[in-house]
Amino acid sequence: MSVTNAQNAKNDDDASRLPEQAEPVLRPDSGVEKRRNLGVGSFILLGVGAFVFLFPFYYMLIGSLQTAPDTSIFGAFPNPANITGANYVQINESINLFRGLLNSGIFTGGVILFTVIFGLLVGYALAQMKFRGRGVVFGMMLLVQMIPFQLLLIPLYVMIVRDYGLADSYLGMILPFAINSTAVFVFRQYFLQLPSTLFEAARIDGASELRILWQIAIPLVRPAIVTAVLLTFIGPWNEFLWPFLVTKEQSLQPLAVSLANFISNIAGQAGNPFGAILAGACVLAAPAVALFIFFQRQFISTNIGSSVKG
Repeated sequence: MSVTNAQNAKNDDDASRLPEQAEPVLRPDSGVEKRRNLGVGSFILLGVGAFVFLFPFYYMLIGSLQTAPDTSIFGAFPNPANITGANYVQINESINLFRGLLNSGIFTGGVILFTVIFGLLVGYALAQMKFRGRGVVFGMMLLVQMIPFQLLLIPLYVMIVRDYGLADSYLGMILPFAINSTAVFVFRQYFLQLPSTLFEAARIDGASELRILWQIAIPLVRPAIVTAVLLTFIGPWNEFLWPFLVTKEQSLQPLAVSLANFISNIAGQAGNPFGAILAGACVLAAPAVALFIFFQRQFISTNIGSSVKG
């Protein structure tokens, strides 16, 4: 009996020594703690910044729906009786919005495809492959970023239109933008962050460089691919000058060029040119805004440290 009592006493003593259940503590870097630390002034400042950023889009949308243009400050709060969708019908009858969107999509999609392919290849080579002159190639790539595209218009036009005969073609619009030095730089920086042990182990196993790139490197740099796509998208989507020079057929012109032609040639004959132009601008801006909203979370890089087992 004494042994049993002693054992029970020991168990009670051990139980009394157990640490009390601690209340959950928020880490300083948690999102909840950060939101608590934001004061009223910070929320007001962020609200003012959001209003300043979003107001041009709001005014563009409201202006595209107005029957009669109102450029005063009261135009931002229109009368419901002044709201109409006729401006979209008018701009569509003048320039065919669907065809312009399709041309812009083909032009932008081709540029993005070539940018990602060449960016991955060149970025991987500059980051993970050792060859003579690698630093010179990287330096030249940085130098290209300092040259304005407008300085290259004349030689590019002569080469694409006269030498290659690619006027009035999608390929003629795409080729000058096929390699984006900014995308190459982004991919190179991401590839430099990858552990070299991953690639060394694959090379020891006999994998080729293309197989290493396809099966190991690319899955780890998906945030870089999304970032390159988003950074590349806005350029060709809004590009006007180069497509305007190489395309004379309206059936091949992107929406930005079609809108510029409408402003120059047709807007004066429209009943409400202000509303029609803003309607076309809304259609042009809508895909870009939707793309950035949908992929905004993809800018956050994933943690690749867990891929290495020590």
